[in-house]
Amino acid sequence: MQFHRILLKLSGESLMGEQRYGIDEKRLAEYAQQIKEIHDFGVQIGIVIGGGNIFRGLTGAGKGFDRVKGDQMGMLATVINSLALSSALTAVGVPTRVLTAIRMEPIGEFYTKWKAIDALERGEVAIFSAGTGNPYFTTDTGSSLRAIEIEADVMFKGTRVDGVYTADPEKDPTATKFTDISYKEVLSRGLKVMDLSAICMCQDNNLPIYVFNMDVVGNLRKVIDGEPIGTLVHN
Repeated sequence: MQFHRILLKLSGESLMGEQRYGIDEKRLAEYAQQIKEIHDFGVQIGIVIGGGNIFRGLTGAGKGFDRVKGDQMGMLATVINSLALSSALTAVGVPTRVLTAIRMEPIGEFYTKWKAIDALERGEVAIFSAGTGNPYFTTDTGSSLRAIEIEADVMFKGTRVDGVYTADPEKDPTATKFTDISYKEVLSRGLKVMDLSAICMCQDNNLPIYVFNMDVVGNLRKVIDGEPIGTLVHN
C-alpha cells in the first residue's frame, strides 16, 4: 500500500451525474462504494467536496449576487453535499465525521486539525465542508489547506477528466496528456489543474496532487494500487 493518509477532492458538478442540477443518487452511491473499497484496506481518508452542483459563488457574483454572500451560499452548498456523502457512506457501513469550517452544530462539528486527525485514526472518513470558512477562497484551496493540515501523503483530485492535458481535452482534440508534471511547469503553462492559490500552497508545502477520473467506477482503487491512470503533479 503506497498511501497511509489521503485527501480526496471531489467535484460538486460530478455529483449531478446525468442530471442538470442537484445530486444524482446513482453517482453518490458509486462514490460511496469506491471510497468504502479503499477504506476497507485501512487507508485514512479525508474528503473535500465542491458545491457547484447546487451553487457556485463566483457564478452568482456575475449575476448580481454580492460576492461575499455568494461565496457563503457556495459554502452551504458544500455542506449539503457533505451530508449526502456522509449518509451514503454510513449506508454502506463506513463511519464518517462531518466537520465544518463555520460553526453549525448539530449539522457538523466545528473543524480543528486535532478533531480531524482523531477521526481519521479512529477509522472514520473525515468530510471537510464549508471550504476554508472565508469568501474569495475556492474548495480547491480548502482541500489544499486541509490536506496540508492533516499531513496527508497526497491529494487525489477526482474529476471527470483522466488527468492533466496540454489544453482542455473537451475543447481541443489535439490536447495531449501528461503522466507527470512539475508545479513549476503547471504554472508556466497556465494549466487549469486547480486555482492558483491551491497550486502555490501545494508547491510550497511539497504536497503532490494526483489528478484522475473519479467518474469511472473502480478508478479510486486503481490509483491506490499505483496504476498510472492519471497525472501526478509534484515539485
